[in-house]
Amino acid sequence: MIPETETPRRGRGPVRALTRRHLLRTASACAAIALLWQGAPASAQAARDTLIVAGPRTPESLDQEYPPTEAVHELRRNVYERLLAYDMQTGEDGVSYEDFSKITGALAESWEVSPDFTSITFHLRPGVVSATGGALDADDVMWSFERGWNLKSNFHWYMTQILNIEDPAAAFQKIDDMTVKVTIPKPSPLLEKLWINSDLGILDADAMKPHLTGEDPWGSRWLATNSASFGPYSVAKYTPGQEIVYEANEKYYRGAPALKKVIFREMPTTANRVAALQAGAVDVAEYLSPRELAMVEKMPGVSVHKVFGNYIHRVEMQNEMKPFDDPRVRQALNYLVPRDEIAQAVYFGTARPTKSPISEIYPAFTDAYFPYANDPEKAKALLAEAGYPDGFKTELGYRTGDQLEEEIAVILKTAFAQAGVDVTLSKLPASTLVERYTQGEIPMYFFRDMAIVPDAAYVANLWLNSDSLIDYSRFKSDEVDALIDSALTSTDEPKRIADMQRVQQVVMEQAPWVFLFNPGYQLATRANVKGYSWYTPNGNAWFDFHKE
Repeated sequence: MIPETETPRRGRGPVRALTRRHLLRTASACAAIALLWQGAPASAQAARDTLIVAGPRTPESLDQEYPPTEAVHELRRNVYERLLAYDMQTGEDGVSYEDFSKITGALAESWEVSPDFTSITFHLRPGVVSATGGALDADDVMWSFERGWNLKSNFHWYMTQILNIEDPAAAFQKIDDMTVKVTIPKPSPLLEKLWINSDLGILDADAMKPHLTGEDPWGSRWLATNSASFGPYSVAKYTPGQEIVYEANEKYYRGAPALKKVIFREMPTTANRVAALQAGAVDVAEYLSPRELAMVEKMPGVSVHKVFGNYIHRVEMQNEMKPFDDPRVRQALNYLVPRDEIAQAVYFGTARPTKSPISEIYPAFTDAYFPYANDPEKAKALLAEAGYPDGFKTELGYRTGDQLEEEIAVILKTAFAQAGVDVTLSKLPASTLVERYTQGEIPMYFFRDMAIVPDAAYVANLWLNSDSLIDYSRFKSDEVDALIDSALTSTDEPKRIADMQRVQQVVMEQAPWVFLFNPGYQLATRANVKGYSWYTPNGNAWFDFHKE
């Protein structure tokens, strides 16, 4: 999930040297890109209704039940339409953002939530059609629910873990051809917000049914490489590892997209993405490194869009493994982080320090309990109290090819050594690293993620509830578990906010992670590409874009 960045260097002199080498490498890449694009019609490249995008990787699957990755999130934003959405608002930076305080209808024209927050009734929008011309009705919604439940993946997780549904027959009800009701056993403050997620898109059941077989009753094989929903785009071509082509749904209920075709090309190397953007071979370059963005900003005809967003980048510690089973050790490492140095030398001002386990843009966030200034003497004292006056040896893992994490890892190794902590840096293939940290077999590792529901209890439940499948750090606090469980079923919003702020206080005291940065989200485009917007899954919504 983590895009490539550049070779690690520290200090102003080495950074300048690296930039010169990078420019030479980029020039070579420009030549390669030019050769690659020779023969392409100039009119096709300049077409106002076609957008060409370069990104690290194509989606691993087109099925919304596939585990979410950054590439998959972007696909879902453009192909799958949801029942509800947030209103959009324009920020001071001119970027359109979701307004978390205002929910609006999408496929559902209207809806009602029961006073006790145990049911929601959706009245579907008339006249909605899919890219294949299928008209939306309650059967599409019910079949999508049934499919999601039986595949026991994303939909099933939301329904069971967030809404506490146990019996789908009791939960999902077709009232009439355009009305569906969902009933849950316990109140949930997320009963509306959850249906905004792109993971919960509605499928065109009529388009799916010809592809169902006895061996594959839910069409998973077909949907892995095809699309069938009511969103602004459908997938016209999908070549994993190479390219995905989106075609506009001219019958989209919000109006025909301005961009009739979006061609996403996989370019794993960031230097190639920079070169392609500079040469005009692509209109958009995703996931460039902070160093490259600083360079790209100075290019004529190129714009860089920056938002702080909801990512949290951290080093997780295995809380059940010595010496990290002692919170004083975990606190000590947080006091050793040179955040100012990392912000300047690695992020070039595109990131902000993370001061809570909750995304800073979400309701109930507070940074009031963040004490971790760079204080090596404080760190040494804590380690001595914990029984490690001379420090200890440990291991820090990061992904092969992720040079940004390698840069930070080198800085942290030097910083931790000030208190006698001897860190072995392990560059591992992503699959190996994930296997090791999910099995609890590596003491420290980099982790970057975002929670796409703007609710503190939802975020805390994902990462800090000891019952969560992705509490990879093995953090456990009975108080935190109880507060999260209560907040997931309470509709008393002031109490939920107070409880979630207490969760943040406990977590900052217990320090299950080395808190690093919110790296933000940045996008580089040609200057004639307009309409940039930001959504919580950090996937670009091509419907919002146009070319001048």
